Amino acid sequence: MGTAVRTARTCPASWDAFSDVDAFVDEVLVELAAMEADGTKPTRSGPKPALTGAALRKAIMAIWCLCFCGMQWRAIGQLCDIPFNTLFTLFSRWTRLGLWRRLLGRLRRTWRLACGDKAEPSAVVIDSRSCKSAPSCFKRGFDGGKKIQGVKVHLGVEKHGIPLAIDVSPANVHDTKGIVPVLRELAGQGFRGSALGDLGHRGKRLAKAGQKLGITVKPIARSRNGKFLPTGICWMVERSYSWISRYRRLNIIYERTKEHLIAFIEIAFVSILSRRLKRLASADVSACLRTGSKSDRLLGTVSRKQPLSPAPPRCCHGAGRMVKHRRLSGTGGTDEHSRRNRPPARCP
Repeated sequence: MGTAVRTARTCPASWDAFSDVDAFVDEVLVELAAMEADGTKPTRSGPKPALTGAALRKAIMAIWCLCFCGMQWRAIGQLCDIPFNTLFTLFSRWTRLGLWRRLLGRLRRTWRLACGDKAEPSAVVIDSRSCKSAPSCFKRGFDGGKKIQGVKVHLGVEKHGIPLAIDVSPANVHDTKGIVPVLRELAGQGFRGSALGDLGHRGKRLAKAGQKLGITVKPIARSRNGKFLPTGICWMVERSYSWISRYRRLNIIYERTKEHLIAFIEIAFVSILSRRLKRLASADVSACLRTGSKSDRLLGTVSRKQPLSPAPPRCCHGAGRMVKHRRLSGTGGTDEHSRRNRPPARCP
């Protein structure tokens, strides 16, 4: 089976996640406005006025910092000058109303359409990962295989690595039992198709549970002779776990409720998708600016009378790259030297 997955083109950006945190805040504000239009009140009425404007943006950014930096609620309250009770109440209310799940679903469908796929997938990949947890965690168990005491995160992702369903169980729960709530959530969303898992998802009991829900569980070997083998799209879920490992609050679990842990996982993927979509939009604008007719129709900001300056040619000898060249010496041997010690070569 092939392993190539065609994704949408994005412009290059730095690895600094803080550079695009405004994209996460903007997406959350858009979803909050949509919830208000639907009749769902994302803020609770009380004697104190609700956070608006810059204060609301600061609160959303503080919740993101909690997930990415692994900070404590009281510490982030001291840093952003917002009482931690206010932050925790906002986070709890938005989690209870399904803000993060709703926002993740919308961004996932938008990304799939940008990649040229249908909004809903026809196959998912399921897997689990054991994480260490603190004694204050809601539940703990000991994974005898990986020697980890904590919880186990179960994901059901599509071919781009974005989850459709998330569940958490103690680490001593077997994969065939822990993945059943994920299959139920997938069936509740209307998914009917194949669920590709590793050999840990074998068994008649899990196969029957999937058939009742209209989902076919297919265990596929992902290794050979002790080495990892990327088979089809099955390796995408491993990449998803590596993505969320950058968010420090998800490396060691401190959450006291299962719903809050799932919410932080959803926040991590919302942050990843909002950053991608921001880079996707800028890439589209750059493509339009390079063609006058498209920019006139789509943007309306470039005049056809003023010719656009062509993009500078890409040089094979990039600035700052230490490209080593070989040259023949007078004695017939070879000599290596870097570009820093020779004049720049002309590009063809």
